[in-house]
Amino acid sequence: MKIAQIGELILRTPAQAVSQAEFNQPSLIKFSEELLATMLEANGIGIAAPQVFDPRAMMFIASRPNVRYPDAPLMDPLLLINPTIVAQSDNKVWEWEGCLSVPGLRGNILRPDWVDVKYQNQQGDKLQQRFEGFVARIFLHEFDHLIGLTWLDHITDTNQIMANDVWIKTLEQEQTTQTCR
Repeated sequence: MKIAQIGELILRTPAQAVSQAEFNQPSLIKFSEELLATMLEANGIGIAAPQVFDPRAMMFIASRPNVRYPDAPLMDPLLLINPTIVAQSDNKVWEWEGCLSVPGLRGNILRPDWVDVKYQNQQGDKLQQRFEGFVARIFLHEFDHLIGLTWLDHITDTNQIMANDVWIKTLEQEQTTQTCR
């Protein structure tokens, strides 16, 4: 699937709830599989349906260590349908984020360090879960896509933006410095 890029209207449009009639249907299952495959092919750790031009409130989060996030926890991909935020931490943390829809840039974004979420799975079962740390950040980043936002909307100073290549170089230098200690 093609990934929407910043400036495309779908990224500014709030997502629509998946209807009860869609749950457990072959079309929803097929779309979920394609959404996951698109995220993995792009080496992403999360993706929301609007990023592939689908207006439904669906997302995957899938934390795993990689070049961009070497300390990320490993988790199986999790599909969240019609997610809502129940509660979130008052404590907020700054971290660098990237986005498949904003290629080449990273942003230093302030987000809560945990979030409680209600959502549905493919069968329509209602679930609730707390996400903490980096996984909470991934969820909140993807949730932004469902409400018509991107990480760029959280920027208050241009010093919070860095080219992805520069960010990776900085990260590699930090890791080398830590290894030499």
